[in-house]
Amino acid sequence: MNDSSATSPVAARYSGIAIGLHWLLALMILVSISVGWYMSDLPMSPTRLKLFNWHKWAGVTILTLSVLRLLWRLTHRPPADLPAPRWQLRLAHFTHGALYALFFLVPLAGWAYSSAAGFPVVWFGVLPLPDFVSPDKALAEILKESHEILAWTLAALVAMHIGAALKHHFVDRDGLLNRMRPGRG
Repeated sequence: MNDSSATSPVAARYSGIAIGLHWLLALMILVSISVGWYMSDLPMSPTRLKLFNWHKWAGVTILTLSVLRLLWRLTHRPPADLPAPRWQLRLAHFTHGALYALFFLVPLAGWAYSSAAGFPVVWFGVLPLPDFVSPDKALAEILKESHEILAWTLAALVAMHIGAALKHHFVDRDGLLNRMRPGRG
């Protein structure tokens, strides 16, 4: 007799909440990276200051959603891995772990940079957040560079993640992308 009833079955798709958090974070991260890239070359102006505030608000929101996503992920089993070569599974698991780490590191480095530069973070212009570090011009320069490097690393991993998902969908045709598609259950 097979005792498979002792273990819960793994869903073929991610849960609706996991899918919603995935796509909301994906959109916010892509917009935040784009705004960050665009605003960094603007001359000092009211538009640049407004974009910096929007970028900081997005960062804090991404950080908050990342906490929720991690809590959800830790308490809900994802679908089983699709059959694939071991190296692909290891690379996928490493990439997902690195993405999760960067979901936290990028906004935290940005918050620390803003604090070190002496610019407070006021979430949506309403909720003042505590300074992450004390104002320090030299530290601000280091944190600015760290934030940029981490953001570009995140952008590269996001591009790799998208490329792998598209490869699975169009080349392998293995249904992997359907597990994260909204409204397809």
